[in-house]
Amino acid sequence: MWRTQVSKEDLPLAAASKQVEQARVNESLRPTIAGFFDQSTNTISYVVHDEATGEAAVIDSVLDYEAASGRTSHGSADRIVEYVTSNNLKVIWLIETHAHADHISAAPYLQEKLGGKLAIGADIIRVQDVFGKLFNAGTEFQRDGSQFDKLFTDGETFKLGELQGIALHVPGHTPADMAFIIGDAAFVGDTIFMPDFGTARADFPGGDARQLFRSIRRLLSLPEDTRLFLCHDYKAPGRDDYAWETTVGLQRTGNVHVRDGVTEDEFVEMRTARDQTLAMPDLIMPSVQVNIRGGHLPEPEANGVSYIKIPVNAV
Repeated sequence: MWRTQVSKEDLPLAAASKQVEQARVNESLRPTIAGFFDQSTNTISYVVHDEATGEAAVIDSVLDYEAASGRTSHGSADRIVEYVTSNNLKVIWLIETHAHADHISAAPYLQEKLGGKLAIGADIIRVQDVFGKLFNAGTEFQRDGSQFDKLFTDGETFKLGELQGIALHVPGHTPADMAFIIGDAAFVGDTIFMPDFGTARADFPGGDARQLFRSIRRLLSLPEDTRLFLCHDYKAPGRDDYAWETTVGLQRTGNVHVRDGVTEDEFVEMRTARDQTLAMPDLIMPSVQVNIRGGHLPEPEANGVSYIKIPVNAV
């Protein structure tokens, strides 16, 4: 008997697709989602919870950081704390879709206030290795992901109350990017933006435009009514309001960079040329330096103060 060969990559995608379809039919399998927009970094953080049990995940939180003074504060994170406590939720997971280059994670602060396990993709170790060298972090900086409580691999599942979650590895923006499917919703990090804005850059260390295209097409193989929740919105020209929720179907028909019909080679040519025109994110040095440590500041020096390093003429 002939058998259709299924790749290892297809298996978690098939499971995620089945999960989305089940959630579409059964409302109890759909998570409740609240988005929190931080305009200073154009970042959207999410609290995702199961109505039946109140168990929740916080995805891509933001620590307020003033670059000029080097001061941190917790206004953005406290909005999440207030929402969680006022709705009597129990935080189980603090999830990072990747080590962000545009904002600092508030995960340690939220973990102290709300509990939960801090999780990221297993390939964070590759990012730690590259940036550990760039920042000359020394041997005291562990490059094994031990700053996190959980390192997700492709296709790994997790529970959020009665809801099922599936982690999908979607590299290209960085080597460690993950998308998290919870019920009928996919939290896709920086892989893709609203259809009128396009896709993420792929020129950071370890990024790859060809790999990004394949990761996006993998996500766009999910059912068309899969809800996609984005990590950023920059309000494309002509649009009045910020937005961060779309669907697979809308992306396939309308994404200006990667809609159906755009070939891999066409995308790579466009993305490569576009990335050459982009400046580095304003907060890349503090953000990556802290986020590869799970959101913890570098260890204080002898005077009790933590310092952010700025490598000169190194990037």
